[in-house]
Amino acid sequence: MDIKEIMKLVQAVSDYGLTSFELEEGNMKISLKREKEMVTVQAPAVVSQAAAGIPAAGVLAAAPVSGVLPGAVSGMEAAGASGAASANGDASGAAGEGIGSDKVVTSPLVGVFYSASSPDADAFVKVGDRVKKGQVLGIIEAMKLMNEIESEYDGVVEAVLVNNEDVVEYGQPLFRIG
Repeated sequence: MDIKEIMKLVQAVSDYGLTSFELEEGNMKISLKREKEMVTVQAPAVVSQAAAGIPAAGVLAAAPVSGVLPGAVSGMEAAGASGAASANGDASGAAGEGIGSDKVVTSPLVGVFYSASSPDADAFVKVGDRVKKGQVLGIIEAMKLMNEIESEYDGVVEAVLVNNEDVVEYGQPLFRIG
């Protein structure tokens, strides 16, 4: 095999996205392999709707999206593919602005926030409710696991800073306790 033939093989491997190629000439053995590659695209960060002056339905939630190559997805296409547009942004607008209290419960992980244990159940807490340290305030679902968010303080719930089924980021303020 000469250099031109080798270069043709290298080009063919590249053109067809092969991940492995073997060739033996004595008694001819060829082995081609193309594995599916996973690509994870992080959608761009989303600013609070109120701070950006954007109508509530116009902002896409930032959520990691996985896809299969070939044909990587751009960040905005990935955000659109997640289909997670926020339904109303009235409570989340306060999260990016001055919190006003040093007793803020923040999200310990990235996931989907739920204010109740099931869709037909009452919310764990509402504004004005008295809470004790360790009391469940909400749930964050991450990788199909439900993680209870407990109050770190005794006091009264002054504000709920996220809406039910909002995608939340690590460290994002969820509740303000007075």
